[in-house]
Amino acid sequence: MSTKLETQGDWLVAWDPEDESKWDKKLAWNTLAVTTFSLTLCFVAWFLPSAIIPKLNALGFTFTKSQLYWMASMPGLSAGFLRLVWMVLPPKIGTRKMVTLTTLLLILPVLGWGFEVTNPDVPYWRLMGLAFLAGIGGGAFSGFMPSTSFFFPKRMQGTALGLQAGIGNFGVSLVQLLTPWLIGFGMFGFLGSQQMATAGQNPVTVWYQNSALVYIPFIIAGAIWAYIILKSVPIKATIRQQFDIFGNQDTWWMTLLYIMTFGTFSGLSAQFGLLMANLYGSGNAQIVEGVGESARVLVEGYNVPDPVKFVFLGPLVGAGARVLFSPLTDRMGGAIWTLISGIGILASIIVTIPSLTPDYSSAESLQGGFNLFLWGMLAIFLFSGIGNASTFKQMPMIFEKRQAGGVIGWTAAIAAFGPFLFGVGLTLMPSTVFYIIGAVFAVMCIAITWWRYARPGAPKPS
Repeated sequence: MSTKLETQGDWLVAWDPEDESKWDKKLAWNTLAVTTFSLTLCFVAWFLPSAIIPKLNALGFTFTKSQLYWMASMPGLSAGFLRLVWMVLPPKIGTRKMVTLTTLLLILPVLGWGFEVTNPDVPYWRLMGLAFLAGIGGGAFSGFMPSTSFFFPKRMQGTALGLQAGIGNFGVSLVQLLTPWLIGFGMFGFLGSQQMATAGQNPVTVWYQNSALVYIPFIIAGAIWAYIILKSVPIKATIRQQFDIFGNQDTWWMTLLYIMTFGTFSGLSAQFGLLMANLYGSGNAQIVEGVGESARVLVEGYNVPDPVKFVFLGPLVGAGARVLFSPLTDRMGGAIWTLISGIGILASIIVTIPSLTPDYSSAESLQGGFNLFLWGMLAIFLFSGIGNASTFKQMPMIFEKRQAGGVIGWTAAIAAFGPFLFGVGLTLMPSTVFYIIGAVFAVMCIAITWWRYARPGAPKPS
């Protein structure tokens, strides 16, 4: 049953989801639909660089592996800082203004990538600037999720937040899945075409600007839709009041747990393609013996994987798990699923580690290593998606309403550094060492979850 509520401009005069007389169910679900559509576009903008960067050198750019890792890391660094801004916006400017303006801002990175990818002479700093602007899409998450939590009663927040975040996360797979198809015809041919050269294959004509520019009409439509439909919940708090969450120890414990789940999801989503190409890709072929540690020659008969054909699978699995497991967190509680998530991530990392040092002794060994790498990575994505759903169920149960929104925003902000941390880690150390560190971190998070939230008699069962 929906209730007609009084409004003053953008703002609802009274709103209490726990009281049926002060809650409009239809408005809540309409808000979820609009903000989820916009959030999906935000993730498209945030991870658009991850679909383009692995192919830059094939398009005529001349960047080093280190430069490409740093470029792929920049949207995560940017998003982490921008989430600290977006997390305080819902009480200050309200849902309507925040979502509308955020959606319009996505035009900056999307339009920029659409034009600059056609020019191999563009300087490195300009592409790094566009990678930074892509972080706007990631920053939005820390405003959208707390804002949406205000519209639903606690008993439904696991499902509502899981649907929004999970469907929004599909934006990662969307951009990575559609890109190979979009670049195949001259939709925006007035910007010219490019020759994409891959080792061992003849150059092909592509229109890489399509991978970005196709989203511009949807961004404009999303902004208009948000402006027309959305209202704002009257939860007022100063920035100082919002930051009182830092006096609660559970803010810090949940931050660590969300780094394990969403930090892993976002970090691997951004680096999956580059990591696959650097370990098993054709870039390792025809290297003269004795060049150094990276001198490898691909064995004849080995089918070199095209990262573009696989990279969307990880985010798809992670986002799907977040959607599918959200109702289960409402039914069973979040803590038990966070515990399962941590154990699953740990086991998946351990299984994947041997594949990070490919065996070049035979085609069969290489193919077997790649298969292990792919399935191990997909398992990590699966369990990180489960944890993304469960941690967002826990937070509204652990914290009171005003604080819960701030904690959701804060934990999301820190976890958004995932792409940056993964990029830096994979640049500065061997991937095996980086994954071992991840396994140790997972063990710590499992212990925190069990002791604080999941065990019988836990201080904060959630």
